[in-house]
Amino acid sequence: MADQPNPKVDIEYKLSPPIPNAELNRLFAAAWPNHTASDFQPILQRSLAYVCAYRDQALVGFVNLAWDGGIHAFLLDTTVDPAVQRQGLGRELVARALVAARERGIEWVHVDYEPHLGDFYRGCGFRPTEAGLVQLKP
Repeated sequence: MADQPNPKVDIEYKLSPPIPNAELNRLFAAAWPNHTASDFQPILQRSLAYVCAYRDQALVGFVNLAWDGGIHAFLLDTTVDPAVQRQGLGRELVARALVAARERGIEWVHVDYEPHLGDFYRGCGFRPTEAGLVQLKP
């Protein structure tokens, strides 16, 4: 049986690299069953930063750090390719996004998540808070 590669050694993280839509759409399609192809460029251009994880030069992880132009940022779209999930990539993506936020003067980073992701985000240092949500488009 061949040894499995160690993802902590084999993963390269990049902060806000140029990234084609095709790469992000491939990753999102692998990780999110209902994903439809999107143009990510307008979102990325407005982001405070985003972190990408590559394995053998293929995109295997992504997290976006959106912001309000002031002291609040928002973690969005934490995504890891299912082939490398549960190996610490997601936590490393979030940790690197938090460092980028701190370096840019952000005081608060918010994240919304579904209940089954609570342990993951608590493990990344987030604490639950009350929040409100209005769905504008059904």
